Amino acid sequence: MSKQQESMRTPLGRVRGLGSAKHGAGHFVTQRVSAIALIFLVPWFLISLIAAVRGGYDGALAWVADPINAVLTLLAVGAALYHMRLGMQVVIEDYIAKHGTKAVLLILNTFICVGLFAAAAYAVLKIAIA
Repeated sequence: MSKQQESMRTPLGRVRGLGSAKHGAGHFVTQRVSAIALIFLVPWFLISLIAAVRGGYDGALAWVADPINAVLTLLAVGAALYHMRLGMQVVIEDYIAKHGTKAVLLILNTFICVGLFAAAAYAVLKIAIA
């Protein structure tokens, strides 16, 4: 650690040896990558879904059954849920002070996102394969 970096730390931080966890940049990049993916996937999904619904129930089923639409739908849902999980993680880490509560909420955040993706994948695959 350079002398200048050392001087910017608080006295308590110097004593405890606490500093950056070195995870912020990776988290920032992954959230931006998922946002870029969503820039393309969400408009496609909304426009396609509106067109599919105009065909009624059978038209919507046929739209989801198309392999390209099924894959892109799962990509859109997956990217949206991943982006949501990262955003909620930041909110929980920044605003929840109690360590036990923070840990429980972070685990719950991950389980909810995985569960929602599993439900979406099951629904899309059930229609696409059947």
